[in-house]
Amino acid sequence: MVEVLNRQRAARIRVRRFERLLGRLLRRYRRGRAGVVLAFVGEKAVRRLNRTYRGQDRVTDVLSFPARPSAGGEGAAPRAAGRPLPFLGDILICVPRAARQAARLGHALEAELAFLALHGFLHLLGYEHGEGHEEEEARAAAALRRESILPFPPP
Repeated sequence: MVEVLNRQRAARIRVRRFERLLGRLLRRYRRGRAGVVLAFVGEKAVRRLNRTYRGQDRVTDVLSFPARPSAGGEGAAPRAAGRPLPFLGDILICVPRAARQAARLGHALEAELAFLALHGFLHLLGYEHGEGHEEEEARAAAALRRESILPFPPP
Protein backbone atom coordinates (compact mmCIF):
# COMPACT_ATOMS: atom_id res chain seq x y z
CA MET A 1 0.00 0.00 0.00
CA VAL A 2 1.48 3.29 -1.09
CA GLU A 3 0.02 6.58 0.04
CA VAL A 4 1.28 9.94 -1.18
CA LEU A 5 0.03 13.08 0.56
CA ASN A 6 0.53 16.65 -0.58
CA ARG A 7 0.35 18.88 2.51
CA GLN A 8 2.03 21.97 1.05
CA ARG A 9 1.28 24.66 -1.52
CA ALA A 10 4.75 25.75 -2.61
CA ALA A 11 4.74 23.56 -5.72
CA ARG A 12 2.48 21.33 -7.76
CA ILE A 13 3.11 17.65 -7.02
CA ARG A 14 2.18 14.92 -9.49
CA VAL A 15 1.09 12.43 -6.85
CA ARG A 16 0.55 9.49 -9.23
CA ARG A 17 4.16 9.67 -10.44
CA PHE A 18 5.42 9.35 -6.88
CA GLU A 19 3.00 6.49 -6.22
CA ARG A 20 4.54 4.71 -9.22
CA LEU A 21 8.07 5.48 -7.96
CA LEU A 22 7.38 4.03 -4.51
CA GLY A 23 5.62 1.03 -6.02
CA ARG A 24 8.68 0.36 -8.14
CA LEU A 25 10.98 0.71 -5.13
CA LEU A 26 8.84 -1.73 -3.14
CA ARG A 27 9.14 -4.28 -5.95
CA ARG A 28 12.87 -3.67 -6.42
CA TYR A 29 13.53 -4.39 -2.77
CA ARG A 30 11.05 -7.30 -2.65
CA ARG A 31 8.64 -5.50 -0.35
CA GLY A 32 5.80 -5.46 -2.90
CA ARG A 33 2.93 -5.64 -0.42
CA ALA A 34 4.45 -3.43 2.27
CA GLY A 35 3.01 -0.07 3.16
CA VAL A 36 4.77 3.25 2.91
CA VAL A 37 3.55 6.84 3.24
CA LEU A 38 5.22 9.77 1.48
CA ALA A 39 4.14 13.25 2.54
CA PHE A 40 5.17 16.50 0.88
CA VAL A 41 5.19 19.20 3.55
CA GLY A 42 6.27 22.77 4.17
CA GLU A 43 9.09 24.16 6.28
CA LYS A 44 7.04 24.71 9.43
CA ALA A 45 5.92 21.06 9.60
CA VAL A 46 9.33 19.55 8.90
CA ARG A 47 11.04 21.82 11.38
CA ARG A 48 8.55 20.91 14.10
CA LEU A 49 8.98 17.18 13.43
CA ASN A 50 12.76 17.47 13.22
CA ARG A 51 12.80 19.28 16.59
CA THR A 52 10.38 16.82 18.22
CA TYR A 53 11.89 13.55 16.99
CA ARG A 54 15.54 14.35 16.28
CA GLY A 55 16.18 17.21 18.69
CA GLN A 56 17.30 19.50 15.86
CA ASP A 57 15.45 22.80 15.64
CA ARG A 58 15.98 23.40 11.94
CA VAL A 59 14.48 22.72 8.54
CA THR A 60 15.77 19.65 6.71
CA ASP A 61 15.03 18.25 3.27
CA VAL A 62 13.79 14.75 4.16
CA LEU A 63 12.83 12.85 7.29
CA SER A 64 12.22 9.11 7.49
CA PHE A 65 10.30 7.42 10.26
CA PRO A 66 10.70 3.65 10.11
CA ALA A 67 7.76 1.72 11.55
CA ARG A 68 8.27 0.12 14.90
CA PRO A 69 7.81 -3.61 14.34
CA SER A 70 5.52 -5.49 16.69
CA ALA A 71 6.48 -8.78 18.33
CA GLY A 72 5.40 -10.62 15.17
CA GLY A 73 7.69 -8.49 13.00
CA GLU A 74 4.81 -6.71 11.31
CA GLY A 75 4.10 -3.04 11.66
CA ALA A 76 0.68 -1.62 12.45
CA ALA A 77 -0.86 -1.63 9.01
CA PRO A 78 -3.89 -2.73 7.00
CA ARG A 79 -4.82 -6.40 6.89
CA ALA A 80 -5.01 -8.77 3.93
CA ALA A 81 -6.69 -12.15 4.36
CA GLY A 82 -6.61 -11.69 8.13
CA ARG A 83 -2.86 -11.08 8.27
CA PRO A 84 -1.28 -7.65 8.79
CA LEU A 85 0.66 -6.26 5.88
CA PRO A 86 4.15 -5.03 6.76
CA PHE A 87 4.41 -1.27 7.10
CA LEU A 88 7.83 0.22 6.39
CA GLY A 89 7.14 3.72 7.66
CA ASP A 90 6.73 7.36 6.67
CA ILE A 91 8.85 9.69 4.54
CA LEU A 92 8.40 13.46 4.75
CA ILE A 93 9.91 15.78 2.16
CA CYS A 94 10.13 19.54 2.65
CA VAL A 95 9.24 20.94 -0.77
CA PRO A 96 10.54 24.52 -0.27
CA ARG A 97 13.91 23.17 0.89
CA ALA A 98 14.00 20.70 -2.02
CA ALA A 99 13.22 23.54 -4.44
CA ARG A 100 16.19 25.56 -3.18
CA GLN A 101 18.47 22.52 -3.46
CA ALA A 102 17.27 21.77 -7.00
CA ALA A 103 17.91 25.37 -8.06
CA ARG A 104 21.38 25.36 -6.49
CA LEU A 105 22.27 22.04 -8.15
CA GLY A 106 20.78 23.02 -11.51
CA HIS A 107 18.12 20.36 -11.94
CA ALA A 108 14.33 20.14 -11.89
CA LEU A 109 12.36 20.13 -8.65
CA GLU A 110 10.71 16.82 -9.56
CA ALA A 111 14.14 15.22 -9.95
CA GLU A 112 15.18 16.46 -6.50
CA LEU A 113 11.94 15.21 -4.97
CA ALA A 114 12.43 11.78 -6.60
CA PHE A 115 15.97 11.57 -5.24
CA LEU A 116 14.81 12.56 -1.75
CA ALA A 117 12.00 9.97 -1.89
CA LEU A 118 14.57 7.30 -2.76
CA HIS A 119 16.89 8.56 -0.01
CA GLY A 120 14.12 8.39 2.58
CA PHE A 121 12.94 4.99 1.35
CA LEU A 122 16.40 3.49 1.80
CA HIS A 123 16.44 4.76 5.39
CA LEU A 124 13.14 2.94 5.97
CA LEU A 125 14.88 -0.24 4.82
CA GLY A 126 17.66 0.30 7.36
CA TYR A 127 20.39 1.77 5.15
CA GLU A 128 22.44 4.33 7.06
CA HIS A 129 24.92 6.97 5.92
CA GLY A 130 28.42 5.57 5.66
CA GLU A 131 27.12 2.01 5.81
CA GLY A 132 26.27 1.36 2.18
CA HIS A 133 23.50 3.95 1.87
CA GLU A 134 25.21 6.13 -0.73
CA GLU A 135 26.29 3.17 -2.88
CA GLU A 136 22.81 1.64 -2.88
CA GLU A 137 21.31 5.05 -3.55
CA ALA A 138 23.50 5.43 -6.66
CA ARG A 139 22.61 1.93 -7.92
CA ALA A 140 18.88 2.42 -7.39
CA ALA A 141 18.88 5.92 -8.93
CA ALA A 142 20.70 4.60 -12.01
CA ALA A 143 18.18 1.79 -12.42
CA LEU A 144 15.22 4.14 -11.99
CA ARG A 145 16.79 6.63 -14.40
CA ARG A 146 17.04 3.85 -17.03
CA GLU A 147 13.42 2.86 -16.41
CA SER A 148 12.27 6.49 -16.75
CA ILE A 149 10.11 6.21 -13.64
CA LEU A 150 10.76 9.85 -12.75
CA PRO A 151 13.50 12.22 -13.75
CA PHE A 152 16.49 11.69 -11.48
CA PRO A 153 19.33 14.16 -11.16
CA PRO A 154 22.46 13.19 -13.03
CA PRO A 155 25.05 11.21 -11.04
